[in-house]
Amino acid sequence: MDYQAYFTDALDTLRDQGNYRVFADLERRLGDFPKAEWRGAEGTRDVTIWCSNDYLGMGQHPDVLAAMHGALDRCGAGAGGTRNISGTTHDHVALEAELADLHGKEAALLFTSGYVSNWASLGTLAAKIPGCVVLSDALNHASMIEGIRHSKAERIIWKHNDLEDLEAYLKALPLERPKLIAFESVYSMDGDIAPIGAICDLAEKYNALTYLDEVHAVGMYGPRGAGVAERDGVMDRVDILQGTLGKAFGVVGGYIAASSEICDFVRSFASGFIFTTALPPAVAAGAVASIKHLKQSRTEREGQKDRVAQLRARLDAIGIPHIPNPSHIIPVMVGDPVKCKWISDRLLAEHGIYIQPINYPTVPKGTERLRITPSPVHTAEDMDRLVGALETLWAECKLARLPMAAQ
Repeated sequence: MDYQAYFTDALDTLRDQGNYRVFADLERRLGDFPKAEWRGAEGTRDVTIWCSNDYLGMGQHPDVLAAMHGALDRCGAGAGGTRNISGTTHDHVALEAELADLHGKEAALLFTSGYVSNWASLGTLAAKIPGCVVLSDALNHASMIEGIRHSKAERIIWKHNDLEDLEAYLKALPLERPKLIAFESVYSMDGDIAPIGAICDLAEKYNALTYLDEVHAVGMYGPRGAGVAERDGVMDRVDILQGTLGKAFGVVGGYIAASSEICDFVRSFASGFIFTTALPPAVAAGAVASIKHLKQSRTEREGQKDRVAQLRARLDAIGIPHIPNPSHIIPVMVGDPVKCKWISDRLLAEHGIYIQPINYPTVPKGTERLRITPSPVHTAEDMDRLVGALETLWAECKLARLPMAAQ
């Protein structure tokens, strides 16, 4: 076999389909988010980022930076090893306590990323609980899917957010059989939100554990930023809450929050925890500062909601199609991979606007989109530039508009 020819052909096919991913060389500016410097083939230029998961700009917050600088000066760069050998520092212990408090749980357990926390936790729980069957929402994140697959437990895929479908599967299983319902709160591509309370009702009725991924919700919803489950008043009913430090909290890392026994069980059996070098203490310290700030400040969340509402209204006014949803994510629908990438490239090269195209396999073919995430630090001028550029490029691409554009 000609291995290199195989790799080349596969990559060429991706390019022809419009699904080849190109990384933009960006350098964020300290204190000036969402501005950045883009290094392209023809030199550098200023750009505005509109697709960051640093939803609230906390990666630039003075409290977070001060905490990280302080920990770096106290402890140095790395953790020194895995948590089991030499990598547990006071900053890790403090962060786990902060996360447990945030979610009203007995304990929390840190991982190096949200992907790893899902993969390791779901993979361990489903594999180790005797006879466990996992009921997984059809639109769960790849990290959840891979964790469930890795467990080799029986799995059932229920229709997205469909309570009747979920109950039908639960009802068909023996009441005494161990069950784990795995789902998300905010789904990152369409921006819709799960009926958490109703799912908990079913879990209690049919003797199932609940595992809720809140990675796109922590920091963003609830009085203290604990997520949609806090906002809806059902946090205490969810058995295992999973979150990330790499989105609204502005740093990096993942975690679960649950009972002391569940966290200790995962800590003791999950290879993805046991054999992984711990997060640097400076990252843990920065996360603590971010969580503490967002527990008591609603300014960032309110500003972000205002920007989202403004942009939705502006898009409606010019007929640019976007999926209506109750979250902070605005999926602008293109529906063609080549045009989606073309618009993204033109936004960057001609308008200084960075929005990555979202194509297959992240979303189904025919639903290609620009995933826009307004932040509280986007200005009115930023929004004017974005809306004007989209209007121009939509016309150049001859893409359909919603009827209201003609009003």
